[in-house]
Amino acid sequence: VQLQASGGGSVQAGDSLRLSCGASGRSLSRDTMGWFRQAPGKEREFVAAIIPSGDTGYADSVKGRFTISRDNAKNTVYLQMNSLKPEDTAVYYCAQSQRFYPSPLWHDYMDWGQGTQVTVSS
Repeated sequence: VQLQASGGGSVQAGDSLRLSCGASGRSLSRDTMGWFRQAPGKEREFVAAIIPSGDTGYADSVKGRFTISRDNAKNTVYLQMNSLKPEDTAVYYCAQSQRFYPSPLWHDYMDWGQGTQVTVSS
């Protein structure tokens, strides 16, 4: 599966962005999809995940601000990010997992997109 993340950019604190993750080669509708992020000098960290049924999981740091969703007709997964903070600055990656729960563990994800940069200034 080739995953393509897009939608990143440079914004001010408090602004919103919506990231998209599309795929070529197969349908994502039966997969658990996750978003991770990695800031300079830090480890990759879990952001959010969604399983085929639509159940979701979030990191505590983004709960109430970020929403993960999927549009199976468009074969796309989204990450709506509201009330962005400077500490949200990172490269955001989408990834695909065969787990049937919204795993927060990066090693449960097999296919990764190339990442999209999100920069939030104060």
